[in-house]
Amino acid sequence: MLVVHHLNHSRSHRILWLLEELEVPYEIKFYKRDANLRAPKELRDIHPLGKAPVITDGDVTLAESGAIIQYIINKYGNGRVNPPKEGELIDLYISHFAEGSLMPLLVNRFVFSVAPDMAPFYLRPLLRMVLSGLDARLVAGPLKASLKYIEDELEKSPTGWFAGGSDPTMADFMMAFSLERAYERMPDAIGPNTKAWIKRVQERPAYKRVSACFDGKPPGVKL
Repeated sequence: MLVVHHLNHSRSHRILWLLEELEVPYEIKFYKRDANLRAPKELRDIHPLGKAPVITDGDVTLAESGAIIQYIINKYGNGRVNPPKEGELIDLYISHFAEGSLMPLLVNRFVFSVAPDMAPFYLRPLLRMVLSGLDARLVAGPLKASLKYIEDELEKSPTGWFAGGSDPTMADFMMAFSLERAYERMPDAIGPNTKAWIKRVQERPAYKRVSACFDGKPPGVKL
């Protein structure tokens, strides 16, 4: 049976949502972050980098969200989450955009916001000033542009899904965590098309079933 090695507050729920959509039997093994928000050493027994999400499927061990989602779609999808022909290119691009462009910006913003609280108290005011300046110079502009790009792409979709089909595709599975985190931290920067997309995702029965993996709470913010 396919096993999802699930770390709390991680991108694992992308994988779980996809598995629920495809009705693929799976098992979850839970891991908790330590006080410094790092993954436990037990994950290194599964994969040498000790990161999540990771899946094991027979003799296959695979990390990285995009690789895992592509593997599951190829092996278990049977065409059910493939994009329509005219949406293949945007599906491919958005799938890579999620981790290649958007998530690094969100991670940088998160690190800049929490790093001062992890430093000695007498350094915190200085660190907040320095990191706030770095955020303004290096993150704010590109992040705003990225969210505007997503908003414009969703405006073009006849169905509200990135690839324009009747159901979510790889692009949607990859973007769920990213856009929920963006809305959670900067709701005023999220446009109406993106908000509607988040709501559409969260209303999927398969997505709702994933909430059981998050202590009974929905994995993302509620609109």
